Amino acid sequence: MQLHYFPTPEATNTLSTDELRARFLISGLCQPGAITAHYTDLDRMIVGMAVPTSAPLPLPNAKETGTAFFLERREIGILNIGPGPGTVRVGGTVHEIGPLDCLYVGPGEKDVVFETGTVGEAQFYFISTPAHATHPTAVVRRADLHSDPIGDPAKANRRRINKLIHPDGVKSCQLVMGFTEFEPGSVWNTMPPHTHSRRTEIYLYFDLGDNAVFHFMGLPQATRHLVVRDREAVLSPAWSVHCGAGTGAYRFVWAMGGDNQTFADMDPAPIAELR
Repeated sequence: MQLHYFPTPEATNTLSTDELRARFLISGLCQPGAITAHYTDLDRMIVGMAVPTSAPLPLPNAKETGTAFFLERREIGILNIGPGPGTVRVGGTVHEIGPLDCLYVGPGEKDVVFETGTVGEAQFYFISTPAHATHPTAVVRRADLHSDPIGDPAKANRRRINKLIHPDGVKSCQLVMGFTEFEPGSVWNTMPPHTHSRRTEIYLYFDLGDNAVFHFMGLPQATRHLVVRDREAVLSPAWSVHCGAGTGAYRFVWAMGGDNQTFADMDPAPIAELR
């Protein structure tokens, strides 16, 4: 498991392009036949992906968690971003997880195993946060999501925000997770931008194909940007804005951990104040 520690806002402004990407961008998550995982100092969130092929992939024990098993004091949200279905075994229960279905598993589960029905089809992206309260394992089906579109086509930001793990849906200790998708012709996400002084966030951009997303980050008065490709994750500290525009259609997963689970808890960064 790779560790990620973050520079201060002042130090971030001095980083080269390569240094900025090394600190805030995670590439290479999608590795067939393997589990990749990255431990961050963003509220101790772990981000990773399991891509089972011919053999099942158990969620590994990791010394970085300081526990006897991965979910001893953690919870996890799992989203299948692959083109086909797979299964996740939690203890003695097998959960069929189709494309864009989500599985939540609370603390205390020792055995979590990823499997695929068709070789290479399921791609399980996951986010894990520390947890001090137990909530039951639950599945959110893509077919059951009914989110209303928001945004304005004239501003190229017409989109649907699909909430998966949140206080009014699948309950968790502190993890909040969902994904956003765009209507044709819209490419801007989260504009005007904001920061989360009480929470941190991790983005995963996917279904880009050959397109790219220009992800904006940094202090509102000193913005930087990252060019992000398909299935790359961006780590967003509490002090950083996070918004972006794609060269074509895309989706992104958002996940947060921190002091609360209030979706609207954000500090606006008006466009007029951006630099």
